[in-house]
Amino acid sequence: MSRSIPVYSPIYDHAKELAQAEASATRLSMERNDRWYPKYHIASNGGWLNDPNGLCCYQGRWHVYYQLNPYGTQWGPMHWGHVSSRDMVTWKREPIAMAPSLEEEKDGVFSGCAVIDDAGQLRFYYTGHRWNNGRDNAQGQRQVQMLATAQDEEATKLDKLGMIIDCSDERVGNHFRDPKVWKQDGVWTMIHGVSTADGRGQIWLYTTEDMVEWTFSHVLYENPDPNVYMLECPDFFPLTASDGSVKWVLCFSAMGSKCAGYMNRNESNAGYIIGTWQTGEAFRPESEFRPLDCGANFYAPQSTEASGRRIMIGWMSPFSQSAPMQSDGWCGQMTLPREVFLGEDGDMYTAPVPEIDYLRIDAFSHPIHSLEANAEMLIAEDAEAVEIEFNVDLNRSTAERAGLKVHATPDGSYTYVAFDSQTGTVLIDRQAAARGDRGYRAAPLTSSELSADELRLRIFLDRGSVEVYVNDGHHVLSSYSYPSSGHRAVKLMSESGSLVLGKLIVHDMRSIGLE
Repeated sequence: MSRSIPVYSPIYDHAKELAQAEASATRLSMERNDRWYPKYHIASNGGWLNDPNGLCCYQGRWHVYYQLNPYGTQWGPMHWGHVSSRDMVTWKREPIAMAPSLEEEKDGVFSGCAVIDDAGQLRFYYTGHRWNNGRDNAQGQRQVQMLATAQDEEATKLDKLGMIIDCSDERVGNHFRDPKVWKQDGVWTMIHGVSTADGRGQIWLYTTEDMVEWTFSHVLYENPDPNVYMLECPDFFPLTASDGSVKWVLCFSAMGSKCAGYMNRNESNAGYIIGTWQTGEAFRPESEFRPLDCGANFYAPQSTEASGRRIMIGWMSPFSQSAPMQSDGWCGQMTLPREVFLGEDGDMYTAPVPEIDYLRIDAFSHPIHSLEANAEMLIAEDAEAVEIEFNVDLNRSTAERAGLKVHATPDGSYTYVAFDSQTGTVLIDRQAAARGDRGYRAAPLTSSELSADELRLRIFLDRGSVEVYVNDGHHVLSSYSYPSSGHRAVKLMSESGSLVLGKLIVHDMRSIGLE
């Protein structure tokens, strides 16, 4: 169902709600403990952060909005926080952009996207959220799609226009959210996630002539797994393969997926499918569902296209309402910005944007070239915020497992980033963590990767997180890691065999300016 004009029904003074939210987030930031607060990843100054929203490049400036509860460090009434940057290197914290103020969003301004219209104006499409009982999910929820526009070139002041797509109670269960808008073959197009009345996860597609009145076209995709009841934060974009053909990539975060082997190990799991698509038709998958990130803490990514590049940022979800950082006045951070492309093998890669290299302060090339069996060597005495380039010579290494103990503190706590030759995986193992979730996550390598001469890793350590990019971004693992007090060492390890290195370079990293 759609309407010719937005339904605008204010119930609160938006300016007043924004001021109250800003004051609360500032109070939390004044009490914030920075022991795990990121130095070069985006995070809120205070309060809970989740999904990236409104990712765009507008008037020469990059913008990342995000879901924010400014009143506490657990999920709560959603607002939109905001940071911006001219170069994706140094970021500026902007005022909170949106707070609940309309009847249709009185319990939260949920996730959405940004798009530049034909007149050059920046528009925001997002989900308005209400609890049916006014308090919680005990009697379900109601969600609709909303529209706002930027009032200034800095995109710091947003003008809400109201509801543009109502929810069909006959066809929809409790979930109807997360719009993504783009122009396709001259037609403005929207998709969003749906949980149908019979509990199936679908993505619906709409079109419009005026960007206000939207008409339902068809179901773009239904997940074949009956356990998956909702497809959150859908994204859909074309990428050009090495042979010049165009493939379409459908990304979504699957709610209800069951674990199987290394797959779907998190509470909910974000992934992608590569296929083909023609306007007016359903998406045709040509690959299986593959994880966008194999780590323990990754969800709800969003991408945008600018200057011929597809850029993606994800949320490092704690997947827990009792994450250790919640006692520190903040909770949640983003991944590094990633560039998305198809490799020579036809699969999708997500690698750190080249701009990240400008965060490097120095480069220490470690002189060690090999490590004997069952040995350990100190690489860095105190690595709070570093990038490590770590290449393993697969032809000459015999270790069953080898890698780096990171965030290694005097109490014996550490996180292990390793290559396991028995299982053919790269893993982040947190069994020695002093706090937070333990266990491990693994990225299975392909047969061609295992038969290659070298395994290439880029490991990004921030104060409370680890991101590992494998073979130029073919696989990624993102996980929180909460080191104890004291120096945070990095130690090289080799188990049941020797390790031969192709490269070991440590870069200290500068702040992105949000601390």
